[in-house]
Amino acid sequence: MIRKLLFLGFLLACLAGFSQRFKSTDSYIKFFSDAPMEDIEAINESASSLIDLDNKAIVIVIPIKSFSFKKKLMQEHFNENYLESDKFPKATFKGKIRDWDGQEGTSRATAEGTLEIHGVTQDVTIDGEIVYQNDTIKISTVFPIRLEDYDIKIPKAVFYNIAEEVEVTANFEYAPYEKD
Repeated sequence: MIRKLLFLGFLLACLAGFSQRFKSTDSYIKFFSDAPMEDIEAINESASSLIDLDNKAIVIVIPIKSFSFKKKLMQEHFNENYLESDKFPKATFKGKIRDWDGQEGTSRATAEGTLEIHGVTQDVTIDGEIVYQNDTIKISTVFPIRLEDYDIKIPKAVFYNIAEEVEVTANFEYAPYEKD
């Protein structure tokens, strides 16, 4: 927990010089595993994010233990066996938003950067939509993640219960960030 707070504090300090910063006020992240034996879905509404409009930088921090499952046993296995959330308590995305002029309206855009999950960092490109109106920014995206790319092992005993690739849906709403 302390590492997470220090990391977020460091990010805020790095972004302190930015003039047009936006901080997430609402987040929704869902992952969905469509497997032959069972569908698995988890939702997390505790992620935090910052955007700098001057250079289109974006940072997202997702606390792994905040994913909520319908079945408590799935949540326990997810945290203890697959994501090892005590060892790797957060996932992060750091990157730049491309193909967006920063103007008000609705636009398609691409974020390029690094996604770290389970202690493994991969370069990623994520397509999505940005709606910027009345000092509010909304970002939405749907993209796949291959579990093996992040060294997430699926035991053979449950291989048919968990898909090798999960679909991630993310929605964030932002408001201007004012330094306290």
